[in-house]
Amino acid sequence: MTTESDLTVAVTGPTGTFGFGLLPLLQSDGRVDRVVGVARRPFDPAAQGWTKMTYRQGDVRDAETLTEAFDGADVVVHLAFLVVGGDEETTRGINVEGTLNTFRAAAAVGARRFVYASSVAAYGFHRDNPVGMTEDWPTRPAGRLSYAREKAELEALLAAESAAHPEIDLYLLRPPIVLGPHALGAKQLPRGLAPLARLLQSSLRRLPFPIPVTVPDLPVQVVHEDDVGRALVQCVVAAGPPGAYNIAADEVLSTVDIARELGLLPVPLPGTPARRAAWLAARLPGLPSVGQWVEAAAHPAVMDTTRARTELDWVPRVSALEALRDSLRRPAASGPAEPR
Repeated sequence: MTTESDLTVAVTGPTGTFGFGLLPLLQSDGRVDRVVGVARRPFDPAAQGWTKMTYRQGDVRDAETLTEAFDGADVVVHLAFLVVGGDEETTRGINVEGTLNTFRAAAAVGARRFVYASSVAAYGFHRDNPVGMTEDWPTRPAGRLSYAREKAELEALLAAESAAHPEIDLYLLRPPIVLGPHALGAKQLPRGLAPLARLLQSSLRRLPFPIPVTVPDLPVQVVHEDDVGRALVQCVVAAGPPGAYNIAADEVLSTVDIARELGLLPVPLPGTPARRAAWLAARLPGLPSVGQWVEAAAHPAVMDTTRARTELDWVPRVSALEALRDSLRRPAASGPAEPR
């Protein structure tokens, strides 16, 4: 497919994990002429070297502000999303209503493409999910995890919006856990987990011998933030047809691999009992939002990425193990962090 040039790209949530994967690439891409970054908190794009970007302060819950900020945009990339930390009303207002506001504002200004950062979580963590899900497998709400439920709901809502606005092409990217120096707990994990993991790793490495620990052997699919950025760029320039794309690193890690990288001496246990325990725990009444994440361990969520390779011309450049190591060894750059 022929790609376009001289593009104006509007990006919501540009200073989150995905933004740091995408914005340096937009900055260096000759096909992109101008970038508009929309975030709730002020930041200086030039401090990050993003000289193509103009900052516009705005909240995705404010449709009028979005329409003004997107004026002249050819492509809108929606990255702003609250993972944890807000009350239910605030979270839904930002995630669901904010996403719909963003799409409608993109359509109102005549943007040609809308690129949305979805997630493997949109498939849910169901027992009949195959290992190696393709984009043809249905997205279905998870049982309890509100983040995953909203991702599935939003894909359905965006499909309806797209049908009502056939003039704007809809691209959906479904990454797994996103790792890298700006992960800050990663896209699908509570904020703060990655820095704590780095601290734990540093402490364990100073011990004279590794500590043995029993670890249930569970698969963990990841992708590096830079590879997510490259996939987003391919959507921005229409390198492939609109639609949904699974993206992930070539290899699938295990919880045993992760424990080893943290400096532990893992003693693997069968994963089936742990998955059953997670499935039961996820159904306990009164689970706090952070506790709901146990559902993600109830069934492996592993995707097939053939479509992104063949139709979007995207291939991951960072291995899963190197993505993990990059998260652990390099602290995130200082600066604001828009909720993802």
